[in-house]
Amino acid sequence: MISLNTNKRGIGVTFDASGAASAVLWAPKAKQVELLIPGKDKIVSLVCQELGYWTVETRDLQPGDLYYFELDSKKQLPDPASLSQPDDVHGASQALDLSSFEWKDAGWQPYPLKDYIIYEVHIGTFTPEGTFAAAEEKLDYLIDLGVTAIEIMPVAQFPGNRNWGYDGVYPFCVQHSYGGARGLQSLVNACHNKGLAVILDVVYNHVGPEGSQLEAFGPYFTGKYHTPWGNAINFDDAWCDGARRFFIENALMWLRDFHVDALRMDAVHAIKDFNPMHILQEIRQNVDLLMQQTGRKHYLIVELDLNDTRFINPVSKAGYGMDAQWIDEFHHALRVASGQERTGYYSDFDGVPSLAKSYRDAYVYDGAFSEHRKKFFGMKTENAGEQFVVFSQNHDHVGNRMLGERTSQLVSFEMQKLLAGAVLVSPYLPMLFMGEEYGEESPFLYFVSHTDPELAEKVRKGRKKEFEAFHLEGEAPDPLSEETFDRSKLRWESVEREPHQTMLNYYKKLISIRKSHSPLRVLDREEVSVGYNAESQVIVLRRRHGTQEIICLMNFSSQQQSVDMPVGASHWYKLLGSSDPKWGGSREMPVQVTSGPALALSPESITLYVNQYE
Repeated sequence: MISLNTNKRGIGVTFDASGAASAVLWAPKAKQVELLIPGKDKIVSLVCQELGYWTVETRDLQPGDLYYFELDSKKQLPDPASLSQPDDVHGASQALDLSSFEWKDAGWQPYPLKDYIIYEVHIGTFTPEGTFAAAEEKLDYLIDLGVTAIEIMPVAQFPGNRNWGYDGVYPFCVQHSYGGARGLQSLVNACHNKGLAVILDVVYNHVGPEGSQLEAFGPYFTGKYHTPWGNAINFDDAWCDGARRFFIENALMWLRDFHVDALRMDAVHAIKDFNPMHILQEIRQNVDLLMQQTGRKHYLIVELDLNDTRFINPVSKAGYGMDAQWIDEFHHALRVASGQERTGYYSDFDGVPSLAKSYRDAYVYDGAFSEHRKKFFGMKTENAGEQFVVFSQNHDHVGNRMLGERTSQLVSFEMQKLLAGAVLVSPYLPMLFMGEEYGEESPFLYFVSHTDPELAEKVRKGRKKEFEAFHLEGEAPDPLSEETFDRSKLRWESVEREPHQTMLNYYKKLISIRKSHSPLRVLDREEVSVGYNAESQVIVLRRRHGTQEIICLMNFSSQQQSVDMPVGASHWYKLLGSSDPKWGGSREMPVQVTSGPALALSPESITLYVNQYE
């Protein structure tokens, strides 16, 4: 395990209490390293320490100054651990003192993970301005909606002003066009003061294709493995310790210096590491040390395309210790259940039966043969419900469609409500994608703003080729076009109009019910039972806690269906019916429990009933 100081950042440029700068750079193959400060016409030489780290302490560099590193009297390069890139990815780095921000969130009491109701946000398209400051203005709206945590898509500096964030090339640097480090600190501070937790999406499996200078400094990448997005990070090859420390330091920085509550780590199945201690486990151990020192709780959530409990099992059980994982399989089953196409990886799912299995077992594939993968896949899990994040849509499953259609453009209004209910009554952590709560109709498209003309053309052609089989639907929007980006922005003016207002109120009611009723709030998988009828496309989900039980009746059919009410309860109260003209409010249902059909279910609907046992 790499020894580092979790109390403060140990790489890049930092400042002590007296204002003196310390610069630490990992460049194990360099013979000479100098720090250049163009605005002051200063050149400061660094001294080589063990394991290829070069250091210097100086008062010549002050917060706000631009600077470069120069290796072996060759090209001037930005700092790989830069905190600010005001002139984009190819320009000079700017020195910042992160500790100078005046935090006012001392009273923040973090939510336990089980209480997270997550709202995924892309800063650039969440508001017309596309900034952290503008996002702050929407926090009261999110509080009123009822979510408890926002998840911010990656903000590491990328080329230009338009990108999903997964093409970041300076992992420590906050995107300048969003408002930079100060803007993010301010947003987190505001979230905490309004009662919202903050999850930050980070990418530790690759860096973007334009502007990265990591290879010029050291062996940050390895040729042993490859990812779909570029060179794999060197976590287990020669000189891997420097790369490992770089990303461990990055994780600690977000939690310590930006007060972020949790990290969502992108596509960790693409991280290859055969060291005795996996990089995720090492991040876990360092985060645990940080929590011991600060007394603040932080969570680590992973996007994982493997049904492998090793990632979410604790270190004490030979796991990597991640707190939770995304499970796309719930989404895939839900999408097929709603009548959407079974193509590609969706072909492995048969709708209602798969969704019922995901409610019961989390993983749909837990050792069964996957026709799409052409192999037996997955393993069974007994992990707690709070270790799984589920959703009916997210940035990937909207934006990776050729035309970026949201669910509002693919299914009926009633089916949208059913999908929302299916997520929010699950025994897992629910996540919404920005705008879905009011049925946003604008697409969320794939967009970039690469400045390298050759790379830009490759991306443009690659996107067209990816969808050439779907030519009947039109051409893929140009990802380089500013219009593509603008079309992807939320249209907040629609919130006050119908049917968007009805949808928004429906989401608020669902979230309120989840929070106020312990069978839905307590994520006890042992108290979950599921029945289904594949022919009628009905799922009966029962959640119980203590003396209260909630039954969730879901009809994915376009036809009216009927169900038997469970025997053993005499009084059921209706909490919500998605097809009711007035779906809000509780009322006693005069249900006489018999063995015959007792309730008619409207097409494409979810209805919730609660029973209080003696």
